[in-house]
Amino acid sequence: MDASQIKKILEAALLSAREPMSAHDMKKMFDEEISGDTLRKLLDELRSDWARAERPLELLQLASGWRFRTRAEYLPYLERLNPERPPKYSRAVLETLAIIAYRQPVTRGDIEEIRGVAVNSNVIKTLEERGWIDVVGYRDTPGRPALFATTKQFLDDLGLRSVSELPALEQISQTLELTHETSSENQ
Repeated sequence: MDASQIKKILEAALLSAREPMSAHDMKKMFDEEISGDTLRKLLDELRSDWARAERPLELLQLASGWRFRTRAEYLPYLERLNPERPPKYSRAVLETLAIIAYRQPVTRGDIEEIRGVAVNSNVIKTLEERGWIDVVGYRDTPGRPALFATTKQFLDDLGLRSVSELPALEQISQTLELTHETSSENQ
């Protein structure tokens, strides 16, 4: 089987997949062994093909694999088809998530020390139910507190391959300050 045929099969599988596909899963589709380097090269070519053609979808590599996603400029139109709004999260939930994302692994005590207030059990429960955080171990201290870290689902939902792709904290605080200033001016 030649490379162009393999690329078409990969494209068909990725377009029909509901979840990101790992390299391991993609290799299962073929009778002959395909090296990781060859697979990566073909996926990079496929990504470039779609980008050059200025298609409304783009191929992304995420933490849990590869997937096609609608380009950002088309999302406002698609949202009109499904006007449901995503859930709004409280400041406590977002602060807790940010602490876990940037300082992981952390205990509930670490979060409380950074935030300066007790962490409500519902905050942790909300993040666990969303699939964004998980217990990854226990600190070897009295009481053996759980250590929390972000999950692949969190990275996938943000379109990231790893936590190293998170924006710098300084960039986030500047954005928050600008948002706060703009909302204050509009009042």
